[in-house]
Amino acid sequence: MTLRAAILDVDGTLIDTNDAHAHAWIDACRELGFELAFGQVRPLIGMGSDKVIPALTGLSEESERGKELKARRGEIFRKQYLPSCLPFPRARELLERMRADGLALVVATSAGRDDMHALLKAAGVDDLIDASTSSSDAEESKPDPDIVQAALDTADCRPDEAVMIGDTPYDVEAAGHAGVPCIALRCGGWWSDDDLADAVAIYDDPSELLGRYGESLLGA
Repeated sequence: MTLRAAILDVDGTLIDTNDAHAHAWIDACRELGFELAFGQVRPLIGMGSDKVIPALTGLSEESERGKELKARRGEIFRKQYLPSCLPFPRARELLERMRADGLALVVATSAGRDDMHALLKAAGVDDLIDASTSSSDAEESKPDPDIVQAALDTADCRPDEAVMIGDTPYDVEAAGHAGVPCIALRCGGWWSDDDLADAVAIYDDPSELLGRYGESLLGA
């Protein structure tokens, strides 16, 4: 296999935002009259609002209240939580190494387009990304493969010419359905190695993956 593209998740993979997303959902849901505990919300982070909203409230994302909730969550996240979120150590260096090796860097995130642009800037990698796909480019978010397939189409490469890097079982499952091997990172929190067992390899964070780059699928 000759790799041509790295398909990248962002939240919990390049920047430490998963808990922040959960708190933003809790705050937004409370405003609409839904009281939720952190433990109800946190396991859903990594999926898109098309799945999170029905799971938490029973509302459809496309309903009037669903759209209100989605918009409000985004506002709360970007204004109240994102400014204090930090990139994971050496995340930018990892992306620079992949680019130096000739890999196209394509983002595949369940976040909406507004969140995606803000996240990439906060992670300090927006200038390194060759292309991006978000929930706006797919009918179904992760763990459905739509976003990964859109990333493959954007990169104009076959599944066996790409590798995905993510932090949740939803990333691993979405990549698997699209025929793309997935490297999992533990830094997103919450999930055990058993939850990520279908990944081709598991590393602590971008720093460890970079340190072991030569023996990883990226350096093969």
